Amino acid sequence: MTARLLIHVEGQTEETFVNEILRPHLYAFGYAHIGARLLGNARQRSRRGGIRPWNAARHDILRHLKEDTGCLATTMVDYYGLPATGAKAWPGREKASGSPGVQKAASIEMALMEDIRQEMGPGFGRFIPFVIMHEFEGLLFSDCEGFARGIERPELAGEFQSIRSRFSSPEEINDSTATHPSKRIEQLVPNYTKPLMGVLAVLEIGLAPIRWECPHFAEWLKRLGTWPAAFSRAGVTDG
Repeated sequence: MTARLLIHVEGQTEETFVNEILRPHLYAFGYAHIGARLLGNARQRSRRGGIRPWNAARHDILRHLKEDTGCLATTMVDYYGLPATGAKAWPGREKASGSPGVQKAASIEMALMEDIRQEMGPGFGRFIPFVIMHEFEGLLFSDCEGFARGIERPELAGEFQSIRSRFSSPEEINDSTATHPSKRIEQLVPNYTKPLMGVLAVLEIGLAPIRWECPHFAEWLKRLGTWPAAFSRAGVTDG
């Protein structure tokens, strides 16, 4: 049996990113199939995008893991906007707000893993959650010239770079309501639309600059790349 990968995403932009950019890269590591699935009911096309409550996302992930025992599951969701409290809360999100930098994402990922293991068993290893810091738009600052070209606003490359230069990594561009990455973009591009412009920008940028500039993202991609070989050596389907 060969390994398969399903990436649970929160919106159309991430879905396209997986299908057009991540999939060609990851196939080289031996996956038989790689796909993206929108969290929630993908058939409700008018409701595409937007993060779902954890209980709904959890249901999707667990169902997939139980139905396909030769498949690895992961997530690609924005830290910014993850529900922190109440019935919609994602594990670890409220506590993570007090952590520094990308440790916020790491602490949530650990909490998500533990939650899935409560259902699947303590040794379960077919779930590798990933949380983007702070949101998908942050990745676009990995190549500010490519970003500007992709949205056909090359004159903005310098202003994008000015934002990027204030932080050690695009993943550190902060998440307040006034300064999270997409808000900064909207201040420069009032008609910015993520499903269109975000896709055009990331297709122009490509994967290499994002891996170079965003260490948390790069580590996730590295872990995904090692799994098919580990799966083959183990010869088992339950993690």
